[in-house]
Amino acid sequence: MNDRFQVSRRNPDGSRGRGITGSRRVGRIGRVELTPTRAILTIAVAGSVGFVAYTFTIRDANQIPLLAAGFAVLGIVFSALAIIGATETYRSATEGRTARALGVAILGGLAAVVAFACFAGAIVGALVART
Repeated sequence: MNDRFQVSRRNPDGSRGRGITGSRRVGRIGRVELTPTRAILTIAVAGSVGFVAYTFTIRDANQIPLLAAGFAVLGIVFSALAIIGATETYRSATEGRTARALGVAILGGLAAVVAFACFAGAIVGALVART
């Protein structure tokens, strides 16, 4: 039988599905599939939260501008999480997985609220730093 008549191409190990070239998976942590996007966003959230926590501890003239910058970066990261949550909600809803769609919608909405709060903190910090 010829390869072009198969339903889906076989991987080198004989299984079907995504091949080695089409896989963007890095690994698994329990039931959660670790992708490059999840890894980058996890590092970005941890780094920006760490930066904001560090700027709360320093006491000098640059504290307020650093807090404003930290909150701005944190707002960008959480808005990316909210956008990813919206797309995953749509994807889950079209596949008929309504419980997952509801959970991801709630988490994406919370990420959007946190993003708006961070942007508000960044704006207030920038206005205070100007005076």
